[in-house]
Amino acid sequence: MAMKAPSLRAVFVGLVSLCLACSDSKPAPDEPPPTPVEPWDGNYTPLVDPTDWVDRGPFAACSFTPPRGTALDCDDPSLFDLSKCDTAALSAVESHGIYQIDMRHASGAPDLAGLRVPQDGSTATLNVGGMLSTALTRQQLQGRFQVSAQATSRNTTRQLVLMGCDVTEPGVVTGCFAKCTNGKVASSGTFEAARMTWGRGEGESSGGLRLLSETHVQTVRPADVFVHRQHAYVVSIDDADTQRPGGLAVVDVSDPSHPVLKKKITVDGDSYWNAAWAKDNTLYVASKVSGVIVFDITNAANPVFVRSVPGGPSLNVHTLFMDGNRLYAVSSGPAPTGETLIFDISTPLNPVLLNRFTAADTTSPVPSAHDSFAYQDRLYVNSFSAGYVVFDVKDPLNPRELGTYTFDTENSFSTSHAGAVGTFAGKTIGFEGGEYQGTHLRVLDMTDPTNIQLIGRYKLRPQTSIHNIILKDKRLYIAHYHEGLRVLDVSIPPNPREVAYFNTFRESDPGRTDDLLEGAIGIRVPGDGHVYVVDTARGLLIFNEP
Repeated sequence: MAMKAPSLRAVFVGLVSLCLACSDSKPAPDEPPPTPVEPWDGNYTPLVDPTDWVDRGPFAACSFTPPRGTALDCDDPSLFDLSKCDTAALSAVESHGIYQIDMRHASGAPDLAGLRVPQDGSTATLNVGGMLSTALTRQQLQGRFQVSAQATSRNTTRQLVLMGCDVTEPGVVTGCFAKCTNGKVASSGTFEAARMTWGRGEGESSGGLRLLSETHVQTVRPADVFVHRQHAYVVSIDDADTQRPGGLAVVDVSDPSHPVLKKKITVDGDSYWNAAWAKDNTLYVASKVSGVIVFDITNAANPVFVRSVPGGPSLNVHTLFMDGNRLYAVSSGPAPTGETLIFDISTPLNPVLLNRFTAADTTSPVPSAHDSFAYQDRLYVNSFSAGYVVFDVKDPLNPRELGTYTFDTENSFSTSHAGAVGTFAGKTIGFEGGEYQGTHLRVLDMTDPTNIQLIGRYKLRPQTSIHNIILKDKRLYIAHYHEGLRVLDVSIPPNPREVAYFNTFRESDPGRTDDLLEGAIGIRVPGDGHVYVVDTARGLLIFNEP
């Protein structure tokens, strides 16, 4: 009996459970700087949101011939019809590299995978839903592009096979894939695999950005940084593949060109720490297990544990945002929705829980809260597939939901992951971005929360994702995973213009993986003349502020 094609909603939920530039304004490397433009007058033409993942149609002219439900071993090259392919072009493919793979099922649904084939001959891996960083069972990248991997979990065996068809441009391979589950064809389609070298013929940097120092703070996955009293507090999360714990690293950055690692802290059973913030003599750390961990940093180089708040049952706090005497802690769990907690931190070492609340929409595939930004008595919460939600938090005991920028999640692949808000030409402008393949920066007029308008966009390669963003004056700083550090001039919000970049991602960096969420992940611009970036493999990178 033929199997029903997976719905886009089901694929979306499956992808999230894994825990082409749109802007043509960026000058080519040899072009002179653009002529200054007049200040923005507040006018714009509303845009139609094309979503994050855009269906570009089949990527290649090949096909996997057996129908869904057929019992067989997918890893058989003869099952692919390559008669319409230019397989000779595959001779240009190098026998190593890291690829991010944009997959399109025959049904039109999106999927993704990552491939890593080290140059030194060490274990090559494939990363896809249900089989994270699995060793390859087939690896042929000399004169062709054939890879496959298989993994068994909870009595389910999954297999993914990729077969190259053509090279459409340097570093970009197209082809066909097949997925088998428990020895039967589950799905098939086409793919576009992009080599994760620097895109668009770029060099290492532009716009005057200079790397002043690099500190390998942890051997696990660093995720965020906060800079306070000439110390950088870098938090890291557990490494799922190696089972190594995350924690906290304290770095003295009084001399940004020569940072000094002062201390590392790891707690058994509680070491997935994803965010940090500080006030006076207090450091707050977001914990996946114990909510918000409070440290005394009277001695900035030696944090001392005080307590975890709010206490009680295990609570997964993912991100933090501080605004005056309030600390907002966003919890991505427990299921189904997560929540936002408000603490009074008038006495920093003794946070007092004022309230906890959720967005009204609990019907989206994954409506969990992820991050927040407080501005002028409003809290802007990134509620993943449920959208970008605006709350009135003037009275913390009675938060009121004012409006939401939503996505058509039945027919698209979009998420709200991080954001920043400011005032431009008298309007409240939000800069918002998602996470996962194709996610990018949206510029939103949020002056009227009941009628939020998309007014601008900035997007790089469809196989990459942005992560965190910082708005400082009229500059927007983006930690853009594989795309490194990106600096935008947003003085004309409908037309965000890239003015500087630094490509932090290098395939050869020790610890690089096949994950989509690799590269520049955390960022701070504290106003001391420097930009602090956390890279998942390289650790803490300090740049001049351009």
